[in-house]
Amino acid sequence: MSSVDTQLEELKGEVKSELPADISVTDVTYEGPELVIYTRDPKRFARNGDLVRDLAGTLRKRITVRPDPRALSTPDRAKERIRSVVPDEAGVTDLDFHDDTGEVVIQAERPGMVIGSHGATLREITRETGWTPEVVRTPPIESATVSNVRNFLKQERADRREILERVGRQIHREPLSSEEWVRITTLGSCREVGRSSFILSTGETRVLVDCGDKPGSDEEPYLDVPEALGVGANSIDAVVLTHAHLDHSALLPLLYEHGYDGPIYTTEPTRDLLGLLTLDYIEMIEKEGRNPPYGSEMVREAIKHTITLEYGDVTDIAPDVKLTLHNAGHVLGSSIAHFHIGDGLYNVAFSGDIHYGDTRLFDGAVNDFPRVETLVLESTYGGRNDYQTDREDAERKLLDSITEVHERGGSVVIPTAAAGQSQELMLVLEEAMREGEIPEMPVHLDGMIWEATAVHTTYPESLRDRLRNRIFDEDDNPFLADIFNRIDGGDDERRDVAEGESSIVLSTTEMVSRGPIQSWLRYLSDDSDSSLLFVGYQAPGTLGHQIQNGRRELQLTRGGVGRPETVDLSMDVETVAGLSGHADRQGLENFVKTMNPRPEKILCVHGEERAVQDLSSGLYHDHHLRTFAPKNLETFRFR
Repeated sequence: MSSVDTQLEELKGEVKSELPADISVTDVTYEGPELVIYTRDPKRFARNGDLVRDLAGTLRKRITVRPDPRALSTPDRAKERIRSVVPDEAGVTDLDFHDDTGEVVIQAERPGMVIGSHGATLREITRETGWTPEVVRTPPIESATVSNVRNFLKQERADRREILERVGRQIHREPLSSEEWVRITTLGSCREVGRSSFILSTGETRVLVDCGDKPGSDEEPYLDVPEALGVGANSIDAVVLTHAHLDHSALLPLLYEHGYDGPIYTTEPTRDLLGLLTLDYIEMIEKEGRNPPYGSEMVREAIKHTITLEYGDVTDIAPDVKLTLHNAGHVLGSSIAHFHIGDGLYNVAFSGDIHYGDTRLFDGAVNDFPRVETLVLESTYGGRNDYQTDREDAERKLLDSITEVHERGGSVVIPTAAAGQSQELMLVLEEAMREGEIPEMPVHLDGMIWEATAVHTTYPESLRDRLRNRIFDEDDNPFLADIFNRIDGGDDERRDVAEGESSIVLSTTEMVSRGPIQSWLRYLSDDSDSSLLFVGYQAPGTLGHQIQNGRRELQLTRGGVGRPETVDLSMDVETVAGLSGHADRQGLENFVKTMNPRPEKILCVHGEERAVQDLSSGLYHDHHLRTFAPKNLETFRFR
């Protein structure tokens, strides 16, 4: 019998001793980081709302209770009882029963009404039916991405369960090493923006944090080094994804091409956006006539291996590593990843990308932790002069530019990321036209923007309170305003729009490197009344960066398809600073200055060489912190 089997037998005995005598326990097993208890008496479990919580506290485990299949009422009977228990106002749209786990997935327009106060309605459902309810939200805007991910995971439940049981046994195995040390190896994003990737190593465990591409370049993270895949893909115990933007996520599916078979820990919104953006990524590469680094089946493997976490949940991901994700304020589902290593040995936080102040979409990044000795900090706007305009002033400048272009009969084209920045701009434009601050005109959404918006509305609990309340009201949902038009007719529709009335176009990709933005520039390039307006960071080497720096002879494709053609750009080119999803220099300094507790060491990464060196120097001199501006392939030992 293995040490894990022995451990589970001991836990089964402990669970039985803690439970009332009239509650049976038929099995106890690990699924990922959770301890799953099977019982023939789920209704008795449900009568005592504190039973699971008290058991979790005693065992110091995350616990899920599932009914033994023999304890379940029939699905037809259960449907009848669930609909009688759940208020009609909850808007239940689907019930999906899973005999293998005893779970019923309840899809509802108002999940909170299915859950009830402190989970009271969920417990009543179990008391009445024996089934364990799981609640998901019916998207206010229909999302093919969310539907596809949910259906795929449903189809793969058997494989998922096998994966989770294997991961659970790996997490709870006996330690293989008695050595105590902590190292970070930089595989990318050092003195550059993009290809974010790091290895966090202990004597027991290797964790890969992010695995992205580099905008405007084919360079990949240094995955073939011994610290990463060089000694085999399964030398990595776990992957943690801070958020779904491609410079952090694009090459995660490639890991499964190389034979990795372990988990990806991230938030639920990030999981869905990962599927959306990586599938679009390989499609764009194929349209350019190039071979993508992996196929769609590897994206599905990555999705199948995700284990989603809520902000603030402390989760075992290895025998000596606990992970907690915190809101990063950057994009939907973005996280600061906090690692607690050993029994109080060391603590490391990876910022991912952060925005410290509140935006229209998100609360600002969390910077309050139990302990942090080392912080790995993004530095996109870390340069000594990277102080951006106040957000309110930036919005005013944006609206003034749009009004000016509209008055001369032109259109405004804004290259933007599909997730995060686009939705922020949609909110600014919707309010400005509703309040009469700018003339009403069509706002065309191209690329993956509409689908990413639908994903945002699926997770309103991740958004700010006022916006969440508006999304719940179909008549007030800002993303459903009449001004918005989804471009779904391809290049013909783009040409018709470009030749039509004054309008605003939000289009991917943000850095103009590929995608439908190139079609918009082709069709409007000779219109001197129109304007190309940048609102986000343009990485060196990208076409967007070259245009900002004066290039006007462009090589453009039709929507990313076919051979590029030479186009002379006559449009005005403007940049509005202050609308980025990244913290500026002041925001980064404030994040560190008010961080509780203050870290002992900071690694400044994910910024151009000037930016990381300026931020590293500034934090050292002004805040007396030990700082580093590492190069790629450096390793730091902290214990």
